[in-house]
Amino acid sequence: MNAAPPEPGRRVTTLELFFDLVFVFTLTQLTVLLTADLSFATAGRVALILVVLFWMYGAYAYLTNQVPPDRPSRRLLLMLGMAAFLVCALAIPRVFDDTGVVFGLGFLGVVVVHTTLYTRSHGRDTIWYGVPNALAALSVTGAGLVDGLAADGLWLLALVLQFVTPLFAEHGPRRADGRPAEVLREQLGALDAAHFVERHGLLLIVAFGESVIAIGIGIGDLPLTPGLVGGAFLALALAVSLWWTYFVRDEEAAEAAFAATPAPARWRRAMNAYYYAFLPMLLGIAFLAAGVKKTLGHLTEHPHTGPALALAGGVALFLAGDAAFRAALGLRPVRYRLTAAPVAAATALLGVRTSAAVELTCLVAVVVAMLATEARWAGDRTPATEDAPAPA
Repeated sequence: MNAAPPEPGRRVTTLELFFDLVFVFTLTQLTVLLTADLSFATAGRVALILVVLFWMYGAYAYLTNQVPPDRPSRRLLLMLGMAAFLVCALAIPRVFDDTGVVFGLGFLGVVVVHTTLYTRSHGRDTIWYGVPNALAALSVTGAGLVDGLAADGLWLLALVLQFVTPLFAEHGPRRADGRPAEVLREQLGALDAAHFVERHGLLLIVAFGESVIAIGIGIGDLPLTPGLVGGAFLALALAVSLWWTYFVRDEEAAEAAFAATPAPARWRRAMNAYYYAFLPMLLGIAFLAAGVKKTLGHLTEHPHTGPALALAGGVALFLAGDAAFRAALGLRPVRYRLTAAPVAAATALLGVRTSAAVELTCLVAVVVAMLATEARWAGDRTPATEDAPAPA
């Protein structure tokens, strides 16, 4: 008698997608902050804010994977989490001026709702990540009360607290005999692979919408000349080529990699792939959108260093993050993306010396050439996953 086929994974709900739309508004606001001042200092602060915010987005992705919003009480709490993220987003443009406390309190609300919902599946064990997450939120709130290096230091402290949280969650719970408990690690690793991969893919596609919106903002009220329309097509082609980089092959292979990973190791693998590797991908989209906004109306001019670096650096960050994503999940090949990332970054020099149109054209060419080389390498191979043991 044939074995029954495996049960299909749970689908992402429309409420989770709605939640992601609200979260991506924080990415939009980060692009606004970056566009207002394309400097290294602002870029660093934008990266810092995104790292802190995306930690809690990832926490909610784990949450709804294991505690689905399938009843009114859970839905209402998730909506409160959405509202708290909205407060954070609204405060971002002046978070280092006069809205830092508002941002911090909104972020504290994000943490409290998350911890409350997670008690539905993990009970008292939520203390091992709820407390450090709350301390990180209080640190960010405190940063709103001070200025300069003190504020930056408190933001960095929040980052440190978040990065040590997995150690608390993994090693904190103890059994009655005093030895480390494996229950929580197994619970955190019991991810529905199909749902988890789809959730992050939908987040990425919504984030790509920011690059499309940037095209409209960059054009503004300018007359639609053939040159400007051609520049808009170039910007769209660049976004599409980055979409192709992730969505054409990686999603199905990532789901298979998760399914083959034992539960105790799965959550660590998810952290490496969908947090640490996803961060530069999302940051790259934000930088790219800022560069498009600043250059699309001046395609034939020599762009300043900031916009040129935003365009090239955004693509390079995305490719580097995608290479790290592939490496974390054992997907191949990786080397072509690692090679394309510095080549994309180098186009900033070409843009400063020539024009934004030339830089955009070269960036599209770099990504398309990378994809074509990978396609030749793949040939008739099956989707490239390796059966290497999952990282612990």
